[in-house]
Amino acid sequence: MRMKNKLRAAAGLVLALAAAGCGTAAAISTPQPRPVVAHGVALREPLTDPRPYGVADATFGLDTLGAWCRADPRANLVLSPSSLASGLGMAYLGARGDTAQAMAAVLRLPAVGGEALEAGLQARSAALRGLDGPGVTVDTSDQVWTDPSLITLRSYLNAVATGYDAGVAQVPLLRNPDRAAQEISQAIAAATRGQIPQLLAPGSLRGIGWVLTDALYLKAAWATPFQASQTGPGPFTTASGRQVSVSFMNGGLYPSVSAGGWTAVWLPYRGGRLAMMALLPPAGPSGCALPTAAQLGTLTTRLAAGTANPALARAIALPKVTVRDKVSMKPLLAELGMGVAFTPAADFAGLSPQACCIALVEQAATLQVGEQGTVASAATAVGLEPTAARPGPGPVMFNRPYLMVVTDVATGEPLIMARVADPAG
Repeated sequence: MRMKNKLRAAAGLVLALAAAGCGTAAAISTPQPRPVVAHGVALREPLTDPRPYGVADATFGLDTLGAWCRADPRANLVLSPSSLASGLGMAYLGARGDTAQAMAAVLRLPAVGGEALEAGLQARSAALRGLDGPGVTVDTSDQVWTDPSLITLRSYLNAVATGYDAGVAQVPLLRNPDRAAQEISQAIAAATRGQIPQLLAPGSLRGIGWVLTDALYLKAAWATPFQASQTGPGPFTTASGRQVSVSFMNGGLYPSVSAGGWTAVWLPYRGGRLAMMALLPPAGPSGCALPTAAQLGTLTTRLAAGTANPALARAIALPKVTVRDKVSMKPLLAELGMGVAFTPAADFAGLSPQACCIALVEQAATLQVGEQGTVASAATAVGLEPTAARPGPGPVMFNRPYLMVVTDVATGEPLIMARVADPAG
């Protein structure tokens, strides 16, 4: 499947859910353990630090966003590192040998197996479940869909249940793939509150024996809403150099820091657990400029630590944006080094003795940023074939391509990353 270049006007979004660290100095609230039931066996969630997995997902997200931007530097881009990491992470738990090594490297996993990985994934899932609160809704769900005629190892189902709280369901993938696609899409639509009505198109699951899905829904109100009366038009210079008029939300004061030419502004959501970091790259031709994961972590740390410092406060002018997109991620993942997982040389013996390789990686995502807050959603489907198949001291003006990152303040987990190339669309 070719990567679609038709990206609707507005922003680039990366929904990254993992449980993070980006170096945040905020205090970590350790979630209380609760039983996880893996096919009838009650397990305990270890009190493991989830932050290394947030760092891993942030790095993976930046790698993917950079590869995508280089492929189409003038487009708005929207993707979810968190959802993508979850979908591929479930596939990774069934990978072996060179396939597992390649996937672990691209996913930047802090641990590659054993109890350390199991504990880390459980902590990541627990951190995500703990994001709900007044004014903030975060729902995630993971599912393994199997064809009833194929063998799926119980050890694999236990592993994904433990690490991702993933359920399992049978659908007629081989006998009636279009019906299976419809059932899976309906489940995703329900999980994303209708934001992603059709993740899988008719004809997309031909020859697929297993589908691993992740869905995420986010609705978060700003701690300090923008006043609609202050929203007004202004010029924005797009990635192609064209000037367009867009609606800017004007407000402040918000914590702001600069480092390495980047200017970052911190916009907290209600409850203080989530925040969006809007990142303006250095002035001048920037192409696909992105911060490194270390730079992102440093900016996050400084902003999170400086929220009570009035000297860092700045007014801002931020465009209202709405973006939605669906794309095949296989070309990007192959470029990043995961290509072996898509070939007959792949080894997914940990999932099933009948599993061949990954044939499909689809992701859809949506993002709306307005005066009251943010609504976002993402869903990822990973399909596997059976072996038989194959500015200055004034307001910070976000008036040129910029980035946005919605961050779990307690863990540094990057829920949203966005590159806005043309908010006018």
